[in-house]
Amino acid sequence: QVHLAESGGGSVRSGDSLTLTCAFSGYIYRGRCIGWFRQAPGKVREGVASIDYDDNTLVRESVKGRFTISQNMADDRHYLQMNNLNPDDTAMYYCAVEAWPCGTSLHDGDFSIWGQGTQVTVSS
Repeated sequence: QVHLAESGGGSVRSGDSLTLTCAFSGYIYRGRCIGWFRQAPGKVREGVASIDYDDNTLVRESVKGRFTISQNMADDRHYLQMNNLNPDDTAMYYCAVEAWPCGTSLHDGDFSIWGQGTQVTVSS
């Protein structure tokens, strides 16, 4: 059984950076797709970024230029680098995975395995 664990969240100030990490335990085929999602209090969950097994990426328009998704398949780690954070980025951040066949997606229905989330809080 596959488990995902997010880490790297925290409380920061506007303009700061954070790198979130999604680590796997258990076996999943290397042909996988990863999505990062976030949910702020009282809001629907939204896709932030996604990456597939060929390193193709998809990033939400509102965070383009500030957020970067990447992965290291050698150690089953996936990353979300977040720069120039602002209070609107405050949310619980989740990583999710879908096995091949899959593609990059910002739709949460396209991912079947989810982590527990890591909180990001940005103060002005």
